[in-house]
Amino acid sequence: MRVPVLDKDGKPLMPTKPSRARRWLKEGKAKIIHNNLNIFCIQLLVEPSGQEQQPIALGLDPGKKFTGVGVQSAKFTLFMAHLVLPFPDVTKKMSGRLILRRARRGRRINRIERFRKRAHRQKRFENRKQTGATSQYSSQ
Repeated sequence: MRVPVLDKDGKPLMPTKPSRARRWLKEGKAKIIHNNLNIFCIQLLVEPSGQEQQPIALGLDPGKKFTGVGVQSAKFTLFMAHLVLPFPDVTKKMSGRLILRRARRGRRINRIERFRKRAHRQKRFENRKQTGATSQYSSQ
């Protein structure tokens, strides 16, 4: 794992090794910063030796129940996370929604009226427009 580093102005620099971060803290060259993600981070109190930034790639491994996230530089893995997705909750809510929808559809039909006057969808194969003399669904 690497420790995120900020310069004096709060701009991000390349992450460093934990041993180097401990040494900077002990020597008074850096201080601990807390962020919203509760990730340990340090801010340099002195001018950094270099401002170069390496190219970084983000990798995602999406799945049904879990998703993996990885941040990688050319030499090191900078960050890894394992996200637990709410798949069981979603399926439970979707099945509940299906039950309520079926009940709504059953209430919407007036069963006292004759079949042709009900608030009902059209018959499946009688709602096609006739194009030409011969049709696949024409009555024989």
